[in-house]
Amino acid sequence: MRWLPKETPEKTVVSQLQTALGVSETIARLLVQRGIRTFDSAKEFFRPKLTDLHDPFLMKDMDRAILRLEQAIASDEKVMVYGDYDVDGTTAVALVSDFLKAHVSHVMPYVPDRYAEGYGISFQGIDQAYQNGISLIITLDCGIKAIDKAEYAHRLGIDLIICDHHLPAEILPKAAAILDPKRPDCSYPYKELSGCGIGFKLIQAWTIKQNKPLANLMPCLDLVATAIAADIVPITGENRVLTYFGLQQLQRAPRPGFQFFFKTTQKGLRVSDLVFKIAPRINAAGRMKHGLDAVMLLSSKSEAEADERAKEIEAYNTNRKTTDAQMTQEALAQIQGGKEAQNFSTVVYDPAWHKGVIGIVASRLIESHYRPTVVFTQSGEHLTGSVRSVAGFDVYQALTTCKAHMVQYGGHKYAAGLTIKPEKLSAFKVAFEKAVKQQIRPEQREPVLYYDLTIDFETITPKLYRILMQMAPFGPHNMQPVFRTLGCEDTGGTRVVGSDKTHLRLEVQDASGTKQSGIAFGMAYHLDQIKSGSPFSILYTLDENEFNGTVSLQIKVKDIAFET
Repeated sequence: MRWLPKETPEKTVVSQLQTALGVSETIARLLVQRGIRTFDSAKEFFRPKLTDLHDPFLMKDMDRAILRLEQAIASDEKVMVYGDYDVDGTTAVALVSDFLKAHVSHVMPYVPDRYAEGYGISFQGIDQAYQNGISLIITLDCGIKAIDKAEYAHRLGIDLIICDHHLPAEILPKAAAILDPKRPDCSYPYKELSGCGIGFKLIQAWTIKQNKPLANLMPCLDLVATAIAADIVPITGENRVLTYFGLQQLQRAPRPGFQFFFKTTQKGLRVSDLVFKIAPRINAAGRMKHGLDAVMLLSSKSEAEADERAKEIEAYNTNRKTTDAQMTQEALAQIQGGKEAQNFSTVVYDPAWHKGVIGIVASRLIESHYRPTVVFTQSGEHLTGSVRSVAGFDVYQALTTCKAHMVQYGGHKYAAGLTIKPEKLSAFKVAFEKAVKQQIRPEQREPVLYYDLTIDFETITPKLYRILMQMAPFGPHNMQPVFRTLGCEDTGGTRVVGSDKTHLRLEVQDASGTKQSGIAFGMAYHLDQIKSGSPFSILYTLDENEFNGTVSLQIKVKDIAFET
């Protein structure tokens, strides 16, 4: 991988912030890199408050949404809460439906079947609402482009409140209210909320209108934080506040639906726990069976009920992992056995592949063949494809140039989905390869690791680590700081560890002779060269290591490069 430094902050600004905060130059530089340049902005960053959240009524149509919601509550209308089948959608459905159950007597949570209905609002879902006498549908994480579905619901006498965070088209759907900060006519100050986050703003607005304290919303922030982590939205501004308090809620009083998965957690929860422990399991329901199972888990009221549902979800996830591994091997065999080794893109297809897992497989393929990737499978009379991109490359724009070969498509810069007719597969492959080749830049064709600062080991202290941990929660646009240290050498204790002997326990020193220990997962193949005395550089984050009751700082290596 190429190593690239992040932008070097201005020395004057760093010096001023260092003086204002009384922190080290290292901390001041890291803060300025994150856009924190003043004492007040640093105070807001390190000490988030619920009152930092923006006024939800700044969002276009929020007043109309609350008016319609109050009408539904006053008349005890039947309400459907409709959300996507991924983590963002299912957490949002659980959030809003649980809120509504305290105010109306009939709430119908609804998640479309990934296979029978596909993404977004479906005619089938609207028909179910009509048949059940529902007069209001609240959509979450979908609906912003559902022009024909919204018109159909209107004809049936059903109102929509659309809560979405995707880019709208030029024409907006017909609805009682459309909450989406990405609307061109919406002046809401923060544009990067998740779909669940938009649902939260609706509830926040209702809470304010009812003159109730914001603290009443704390129990639902575990759902919002999970959606933010899983949907890979920036953890900046309002998202950072929501994640900060959501993690607190998860640690202090997690809902029964989360407790099963966190029983073995030893340390304070991090965003990475949500990404790797919770998100795959919630997603597995929609991938392998039905997303409504995840909603039912998240809405469970007792530990006994939640454990039963969690065990089902765990079984879905185990099945998903087996399916994903098999499909990945089959896809790799197609690439390695084909003539496209030098291509700028990857397009693979098998009619037997599981539709719910093709997105994961696309991501796996990029790990070994770093290029924009489409994985297709059969879906009725059409082929359904899941698209993943590489850093910096806008795959949605590339797809747009191929629209003549597609039935439909949608998504964003780094991930998308599409449907094509089977006879169009060859033409699509040619068109997509051409689009990627024309649009991708040379530096986007190889993976890059960015680092924040170059430091010596003597900079690493318990105080530095404590302050770094106060910069959490980490995630997109506020990643855990990555450091580079040059001129490292083995001090004699570096060895292979792990049951499968694939990891390295490092015992090294830098050019000044300062020693440091650490772990390098999956890098045992470097042992011989390290033991030969060759100097090397490392990229790493800081972590704690607990052994026999003793906690010590260690480096967690991301990459090793030998110096020539």
